[in-house]
Amino acid sequence: MPRSILLRAGCAVPVLCLAFPAFAENAAPAADAANSPYHDQRADIVVTALIPRRQGDILSGTTVVTGEKLTRELRTSIGETLARQPGVSATSFGPNASRPILRGFQGERVRILTDGIGSFDVSNTSVDHAVAINPLTADRIEILRGPAALLYGSSAIGGVVNVIDSRIPRRVPDEPVHIDAIGTYGSASNERTGSGEVEVPLSDKFVVHFDGSYSKSGNLDTGSYILTPALRAQAAASSDPDIQSLATLHGKLPNSAAETWEVAGGAALITDGGNLGFSVAHTDNFYGVPVRYAVEDGGEAEQVRLHMKQDRVDMRAELPVNGDILESIRFRAGFADYQHQEIEDTGAVGTTFYNQSMESRLELVQARHGGWDGAIGAQFFTRKFHVVGEEKFLPRNVTDQIGLFTLQSLDLGTTRIEVGGRFEHTDVRADADETLLNPSYARTFDTMSGSIGASHELAPGWRLGLNLSRTERAPSAEELFARGNHAGTQAFELGNADFGKERSWGIEGTLRGQGTGYTLSLSAYHNWFSGYIYDALVADDVCMAANGGTALDFPCYQYNQADARYLGFEAEATVKLAQVGGYTINVDGVADYVRATIVGNGPAPRIPPLRLLGGLEAQGERMSLRAEMEHDFAQNRTATTETDTDAFTLVNASVSWKPLKGNDRTTLTLSADNIFDVEARRAASFLKDYAPLAGRDIRLTARLSI
Repeated sequence: MPRSILLRAGCAVPVLCLAFPAFAENAAPAADAANSPYHDQRADIVVTALIPRRQGDILSGTTVVTGEKLTRELRTSIGETLARQPGVSATSFGPNASRPILRGFQGERVRILTDGIGSFDVSNTSVDHAVAINPLTADRIEILRGPAALLYGSSAIGGVVNVIDSRIPRRVPDEPVHIDAIGTYGSASNERTGSGEVEVPLSDKFVVHFDGSYSKSGNLDTGSYILTPALRAQAAASSDPDIQSLATLHGKLPNSAAETWEVAGGAALITDGGNLGFSVAHTDNFYGVPVRYAVEDGGEAEQVRLHMKQDRVDMRAELPVNGDILESIRFRAGFADYQHQEIEDTGAVGTTFYNQSMESRLELVQARHGGWDGAIGAQFFTRKFHVVGEEKFLPRNVTDQIGLFTLQSLDLGTTRIEVGGRFEHTDVRADADETLLNPSYARTFDTMSGSIGASHELAPGWRLGLNLSRTERAPSAEELFARGNHAGTQAFELGNADFGKERSWGIEGTLRGQGTGYTLSLSAYHNWFSGYIYDALVADDVCMAANGGTALDFPCYQYNQADARYLGFEAEATVKLAQVGGYTINVDGVADYVRATIVGNGPAPRIPPLRLLGGLEAQGERMSLRAEMEHDFAQNRTATTETDTDAFTLVNASVSWKPLKGNDRTTLTLSADNIFDVEARRAASFLKDYAPLAGRDIRLTARLSI
């Protein structure tokens, strides 16, 4: 593809002249790129890591979810889809608004991407806001934790979740029409889900893509009491009959139904001289937020539903250079117009959120010289965000961000060294707002982040790694300018426009190895923060003073800065136990733990406890059977504003069958989750006292690929 095409495409919009990315996942590893569809590549190649590497070579914690594992774990929200992966929990604000939590970090400190570009929603603003990414269209999902994630934004201290799809095709199919489809029925919420995509080659170099999905579910069956024992006792002691009835509320989780649909189309020109493609998509998501019941006299409980819509355009291109300095040039960009309405139980629209975002990223991949390779790049991001309505808690604001980054790697044989760096310039501006009693603000932050790491081959198949990182993060608009009642978090949120940068040091050690019939992966980390931004309950008069003396609807939570410490580990292992006929018998296990402390304030809020997961699987050519158990320990190390969480144990089982010989991607999967109908509540959830997880859930999933 001629360079002039790229230049004209980029300069058509000023932002694109700065940086159109091609996230590293946009290019297949050289050995597979020519002949294989992207989703059939080796599962151990991590392409989100800027330069595609084998999973064992990445100097930080990584997870790849694809194939049968993705089919088995697939849910309608990205948080619930990934909740069983190492180091991952979920916000679990009901079944429909569940965002991943990585190493105890959530919100601003975790980047959720689709094919390398941001989700362009407002899920970082509040836990009741769903992520505008549909996991049903995913070919694979990659999770990158630790220092390497900072190459995708200084806010990615916790990590990056990248959902990779094929909306912009990466190959020209060999067949006249290629079809992928998936359908699921889940008993716990009477979930009915269908998704399909079609790719049609119009020539040997040009392919078009269409996909659509639909999901509808009722109120979630929890198999347990809705409220915790403490809240049920409080309700039973009330003199109000309506409140007393809450003590026996059982089974279905009120106001948790949802209906979602999505359509998209894309096209790509794919030649030996490069590729250029685009896609457009529309998402419509209408879902309920579980009720936070009031068990005290005079309290209110809202049954809010959210109606979210997003229109999105994406572009991707790659230009091979094959020169002495550059191997290739890649770019990737996206734009989205987003809004959601918060609808009260009367049917009236209480509040509307509007968000327009654009992100673009350019990467220059260096030619390899001996053991040295790397990439340098630039990234641009802009967000225009405002809220209208009775629960407006933020003024109209704009965030502009420009980032420059590099990753350099030196392979010395048994030792590999990597150095990464990122400079980011951020402008955050807010308009004056009489309703919120806010003057206009303009803040500018220049941040520098960097990491250095090395891994050494201890023996064939075994590597020991160590990473050191220094990061800086600019405060978000929400942390700077919030000033108002926010029903989603049941808080009057008060930001601080004078906040400085959040800084941290981090160290991470890894050990990975494999041998005949087994694999092992260990990661341990420790982060020291200064200027760590968190919210804490303070006296109501603090927020009332900021609110002109007006009474508050909710308790007063003020954002503050302090020192903080995060430390934890993740472990994952598989062992082949036996070969029985045509079946390989494997056992696998996962353990993760994080401990977080705000210095001078106590434990950080909503931190997942120690967790153990174990599975026994029989894998055959056409059929696989699996049984697994998850135990979450009690979380008694809690902030002063939250309650403790009881331990729970879930038992799951599944069987997967490949009905078409030679077609590994056509499968029929029957699974049973939480077989014993156990009451389970996630410690990291705002709603843990009001919304338990699903009870027994029988799921049937059919996936077709022809």
